[in-house]
This record gives sequence, C-alpha cells and structure tokens, in this order.
Amino acid sequence: MTVLYAMDLFGTAVFAVSGGLLAARKRYDVFGFLVVAMAPAIGGGTVRDVALGALPVFWVADGNYLIVTAAAALLTFFFARFFVRYATALLVADAFGLALFAVVGAQKALALGAAPLIAVAMGAITASGGGILRDVLCREEPLILRREIYATAAILGAALFVGMMAQTGDRAAALVTGFLGALLLRLVAIRRNLSLPVYSEAAREESDRRE
Repeated sequence: MTVLYAMDLFGTAVFAVSGGLLAARKRYDVFGFLVVAMAPAIGGGTVRDVALGALPVFWVADGNYLIVTAAAALLTFFFARFFVRYATALLVADAFGLALFAVVGAQKALALGAAPLIAVAMGAITASGGGILRDVLCREEPLILRREIYATAAILGAALFVGMMAQTGDRAAALVTGFLGALLLRLVAIRRNLSLPVYSEAAREESDRRE
C-alpha cells in the first residue's frame, strides 16, 4: 500500500464521518447513515470518473473504498457524540481530505489525457462534489454556496498541481505543492473565519440608483 493510497482511504473515511454527523443531526436510521456517508466519501470521485469515462468507477474497481466508507458510517452511527466533541479536529481532518481529493482528482484527469482546465475542474469536483450531494440529500443549502472558503481551496490546490506538472513534470513535487496550497488556505480560512464576499442588498440598491 502506497502512502498516497493510504492517505486517500483516510480522506474517504473523514468525508464519510462528515456525512454521518449530518445524518445524526437529521436523526436518520442506520441505512440513512450509510447513504449520506457515501455521498461525500465517494460521490465526487464517482462524478469525476463518469465525466472522464473512467469506467468502472474507482470504488467498483477497488472495494476498499466502500469498506472504509461503511465502517466510518457505522462508527459515526454508534459514536456520534464522541465525534461531535472533537468537531475542531474533524474540521482539520476534513481540510486534509479536501486538499488530498483535489490533487488526486486533478492527477487522475491529467493521467487520462484531460486538458489542464478540465483537470482543475475535476480536482474541485472530486473534493467538493460529494459534499453537494450530501447536502442535497439532507435538504441543506450546499456548503460551497455559502460564504465559507471551501471549493475555492480545492480549486487552488488542483490549479497548483496542474501548474507544477506543466512547468516541471515532477509529480511528487506537484502533489505536495497542490496539497499544501489547498490545505493551508482551508486551515487559515477556518482559523481566521475568512469567507468570500457576498452580494449585499446595499450593493443592489446602489446599482439600481446608478441605472
């Protein structure tokens, strides 16, 4: 087992826990936990593989992803209160998973011959697409539509990876650079409570006056 593969499984588990915690808040049954946990854990990668025509999708080719997802969901079902106590640690772990999925998704897209811009998009989809599915399933406003810097961090990480690959061709350096870029941006955003600017009613009224 390579380090990157082990990290990918860890990121899958963390994302599954994030889905399980939302399922706990919604008071779903154990099957609901499994479904909601699968969305962020393997949803983004599934969308990526289908879009790229990489069939069978990764979790069909390697059942370990389903095993890890199911195990994380069941652990959350039985120990949700324990996980909630460590909400901050989970945010950090989630940032880790986001950064990792961003570069892994972009790397797979490039390996399949996708153009650089498409590779960046696939990295962002791998990292945040599953979260959208999770939120839609639970009738929540998708996280990436809120003020938090989340998908932006994934885009940065994927773009750094693709840019480094274009400039140097050094896969290891590109993976590290992209991963750290996405991770640091997300962690700083969490620490400093940073967010993207939002549309304000005052701005709309000012625009109407100018018209």
